[in-house]
Amino acid sequence: MPDTGLIDRPALSTPDAVSAPVLRADAVSLSLGSRAGLVDILFDVSLSIETAQSVGIVGRSGSGKSSLLSLLAGLEKPTGGAVFGAGLDLTQLDEDGLARYRRDHVGIVFQSFHLIPTMTALENVALPLELTGAPGATPQARQLLEDVGLSKRVDHYPDQLSGGEQQRVAIARALIGKPRIILADEPTGNLDAAVGTQIADLLFSLQRASGAALVMVTHDLDLAQRCDRVVTMADGRLSEGEAV
Repeated sequence: MPDTGLIDRPALSTPDAVSAPVLRADAVSLSLGSRAGLVDILFDVSLSIETAQSVGIVGRSGSGKSSLLSLLAGLEKPTGGAVFGAGLDLTQLDEDGLARYRRDHVGIVFQSFHLIPTMTALENVALPLELTGAPGATPQARQLLEDVGLSKRVDHYPDQLSGGEQQRVAIARALIGKPRIILADEPTGNLDAAVGTQIADLLFSLQRASGAALVMVTHDLDLAQRCDRVVTMADGRLSEGEAV
């Protein structure tokens, strides 16, 4: 991916952060409330991810994969243990601090795209950078859309785009803040096999070019095996390797 001139992010907040993992879960557990009371979701999960490393998380539905991703994104707080991202202890941050963490350091790609239907592709991609007040959001968004092969679709609305094109827009939006961490939750789950392969190729290519860490939740073992590492969730517990 060519240099888009995206804004530089501040240095990591701890003196030893340069040599530390960019993302780490230390013995985290998670329990969530339900009508029947607390439900235990994750048990003593530890995971360490280095800068520029890609990690695939596989497992059956309900095994805790997306819940772990939510902890790494700061969308949920663990019941026990700690999560560190980009040199920050997420368990010590309030909601505003977690929002800044996601804004400044994390790009998230969802299965269902989550594009704003009343905004064009260009406006959807530019929005995260505009919200930071950084200059040059529109030209940077235009460049990213060119990078993902949508230079002729910048003025189209989501309902005018195919599923694969919408996911390309979502990937461009996730990358506009030049994140250190990319979290992808079933990024090819709503796409047919051929388009899903194209999207996976694009995501891995952009991740390698940016030097970001990538954590991908997927049911697709073939896709997971393209990552540097594969870990398996089963009944809320994590193990290294791809056997499910």
